Amino acid sequence: MPYINFSDDDLYRANTADLVSFLQSHGEQVKKVGSTYKYIYTDGSGTHDSVTIHGGKWYDHKNQRGGYAVKFLQEFLGFSFQDSVIELLGGHCSAQTVRSVSHEPPKPIVKPFELPEANSDMRRVFAYLTKQRFISPDIISHFAHEHKVYEDSKYHNVVFVGTDENGNPRQASVRSTLSFGKTFRITVANSDTKYSFSHFGNDEKLFVFEAPIDMLSFITLYQKDWQQHSYIAMNGVYESAVLKALENHPKLRQVCLCTDNDEGGIEAAERLRDILAEKGYTEIYRLAPQQKDWNEMLKQRYGAEYLPAVPHERKELYLQSVAELNEMKINPNRIANDLIAAYNSADRVRLAEFSVAASEHFLKIAGEEFPLDKMKNRLANEYKCYQDKGTIATKLGKLQNALTVGLEQLRKPSQTIADLKTTARKLYDIADCTMRLASEETLVQHYEQTETSEESPSDEPRFIC
Repeated sequence: MPYINFSDDDLYRANTADLVSFLQSHGEQVKKVGSTYKYIYTDGSGTHDSVTIHGGKWYDHKNQRGGYAVKFLQEFLGFSFQDSVIELLGGHCSAQTVRSVSHEPPKPIVKPFELPEANSDMRRVFAYLTKQRFISPDIISHFAHEHKVYEDSKYHNVVFVGTDENGNPRQASVRSTLSFGKTFRITVANSDTKYSFSHFGNDEKLFVFEAPIDMLSFITLYQKDWQQHSYIAMNGVYESAVLKALENHPKLRQVCLCTDNDEGGIEAAERLRDILAEKGYTEIYRLAPQQKDWNEMLKQRYGAEYLPAVPHERKELYLQSVAELNEMKINPNRIANDLIAAYNSADRVRLAEFSVAASEHFLKIAGEEFPLDKMKNRLANEYKCYQDKGTIATKLGKLQNALTVGLEQLRKPSQTIADLKTTARKLYDIADCTMRLASEETLVQHYEQTETSEESPSDEPRFIC
């Protein structure tokens, strides 16, 4: 096939194509969840639903990577770069320069990062941000004077600029200002993702957001002494810009995670909290908007139509199931046999309650009082929704592995305190895996999905004493 030099307009239109419509027209499975979609695909390890799609943008929460439509076709559908662009454009591209492929592939030309050309004024952007997004004119003017917000001359989009420690532009994100039709967001080519749209004040507080408009909306909502604080927009849920900001500003010790109040934002907050904790930060807080994001709260304040918060159904189901666990009496002389019987009954609640009670029993022998309420708090506090991925089959496999390990530990002659605590932990893991599986089964029933026979509880292998 001849090599095509696509125009910038071709690449722009391909990357902002409606990815969900494309997938549906090609027989791929997508599922609407709130205001986004999930791409359902199967590989050698099973069926997955970790990829969320919004317009032409996607993010794989399982592998923590994402991009736009062209890259999606390459990553998940096996298209070449050229075929991806042509498919997304429906075969209609404006590229005129075509040359045959030589024996050696053409070397990619890496262009330096360049900001889009600025318009002579920013009337459209100013009107969009104030009238449609309700952001304070004073806040917009502040960032405009710092050359961090402006209007591009070609499409009249709003450009948000991220600068390095010397004030040099290193990154930019572009957002359309259309009041009708399909909107888009895109990062300027060759942006350095370690830098992002931000403001740095003099105190110890850093507020972290997913997008520049969220950040500006929050400042509009809470304007008192706002310039004393620090703010940064990640342009998604990537942590590199946050880590770089903390590295360059060592006085920042308090981090407020202000990501969206939806599934992606909730998972991002938990993941970032863990990443920051590993880096030694101890003052990490979650500050969630009451609606889907901070701009939706601004819309609500001004009486405009707004999007409500989207609960993380999997997390809420898990926490609710844990909270409803009851005390169970066990026979210390037949824990292994009763554990197998509880598993074979396919009664998830019974298995979880038995595992928790058995774990409490071994901790008590080891000299630790761990009543049910304390055990339930531990399950709730240790649960990480961003790590709770996979299908029913995957989670059933994890439960089976946890049960096998637990039974092996129970059959060892436990003598030391350390042995007893290890046994308690293995039984605790069984309870955790059981609750995760039960939550997934409930979700699947809720969405009326049909699972394969391998994923059906009735086909579980039975453990024999």
